[in-house]
Amino acid sequence: MNEALLPSGFPDYRDLVLLRQNHPAWRLLAADHAPLVLAFLHAAFVAPNRRALPRETLVSLLEDQLFELRQQLGEDAFPKAATAYLDDWAGDERGWLRKYYPEGSDEPHFDLTPAAVQALEWVGSLQKREFVGTESRLMLVFELLRQMAEGSETDPKVRIAELERKRAEIDAEIERIRAGELELMDPVRLRDRFLQMQDTARRLLADFRAVEQNFRDLDRRVRERIATWDQGKGALLEEVFGHTDAIADSDEGRSFRAFWDFLMDPRRQEELTGLLEKILDLEPIRRLRPDRRLRRIHYDWLEAGEATQRTVARLSEQLRRWLDDQTWLENRRIMALLREIEHHALAVRDAPPGAPDFMTVDAPAPAIELVMERPLFQPACRPRLEEQVVLEGEAEDLDAALFEQRFVDRVELEARIRRLLQARSQVSLAQVVSERPLRQGLAELLAYLELAEADPKAVVDDERRETIVWTDEAGSGRRASVPLILFCR
Repeated sequence: MNEALLPSGFPDYRDLVLLRQNHPAWRLLAADHAPLVLAFLHAAFVAPNRRALPRETLVSLLEDQLFELRQQLGEDAFPKAATAYLDDWAGDERGWLRKYYPEGSDEPHFDLTPAAVQALEWVGSLQKREFVGTESRLMLVFELLRQMAEGSETDPKVRIAELERKRAEIDAEIERIRAGELELMDPVRLRDRFLQMQDTARRLLADFRAVEQNFRDLDRRVRERIATWDQGKGALLEEVFGHTDAIADSDEGRSFRAFWDFLMDPRRQEELTGLLEKILDLEPIRRLRPDRRLRRIHYDWLEAGEATQRTVARLSEQLRRWLDDQTWLENRRIMALLREIEHHALAVRDAPPGAPDFMTVDAPAPAIELVMERPLFQPACRPRLEEQVVLEGEAEDLDAALFEQRFVDRVELEARIRRLLQARSQVSLAQVVSERPLRQGLAELLAYLELAEADPKAVVDDERRETIVWTDEAGSGRRASVPLILFCR
């Protein structure tokens, strides 16, 4: 075979043999029960767009599918139990499911591995598509090339000329619209671009699984190094943070960080929500019967990104726990040395060493104490006690202090947030306070923070901050800087 015909980076014969033997996606496609595995994984995870399922739920779904297949193919088909199949698919020899225990739960959960997602996408691409759009992909290629060319241009004159050309095109289009020449996109081009967008949006969720798997691999390597580490803390931290920085500074890490910052922008989220609602309501798009979950695809991205962030947080927690254990061991060693010194001192108490230099301590410099530096004697101050009769007193306004305690009605605060979410898909804490000013000051602000912490749909971005402004009872202006909080429907 002519090597020039192979795509760049394509593996050679030996690499393909190794991939066939070791890659989980290839093993899945070559498995005896591949149709069962692929059909079940697609129905359980991909079709309903689920990230993870508890063991009992997944066992119930698999038992239902096995029952239907045995009725069609006979009782001898697929003889093992559903639990045995799941454990087999999650084993190291298969690697199609990831079995783990979420924090605070003693029931195992299952999630797809990136290799299983690759196999499902490849099998899905084998089906004949009724509509194959090419114009949108060609436009995408041109747009990417144009962005790279403009972004790498170092000549200011060339960049200014390009911007002026775009401005002239925009001005000309504005004039045509004012003249009544409103050019609309035909249904074929609308469907072409919509299918391209839909495919890209779904692939993003699969990319999140791959990024999360990279951080899980790093977490596993860190745990293995901690279990076998016998050197100092500094060397281990340097090695671990070196791997972390390598992932964060890689092309994949930088792209994920830029994507996450872009997605966490409230303005971008509102713009994306509005665009999705507008496009999905178009008549040519409704005829395609698109998946209703596309209206919330950006929230699925947020959920998948948060899962990746939690993986990084577990890595930091593992390092902190190891440092705490090392500190405890060092303190225990110090206490053991002190006990040993005390035992030796008690052993020689009755017969101390006679030599004057039986023990020496290195000092950085001789200590000099002059006679006149010693403080003079000061007699202790004796307090003067007087006998007095303590009379029973009367309380003054103590009950008023009890009734002056403030009560923040959290039910009312939740109702405010729900009323604002009826007209929009998400609202930030600053917007809530802007439309409904704080009447009870800092106590009411803390109540909002507790609601955001308890709400599973709320998003808290610790890296971005917003300022909350209110006026206290005395008429003074107050402000507080808090993390960016988004309440979502």
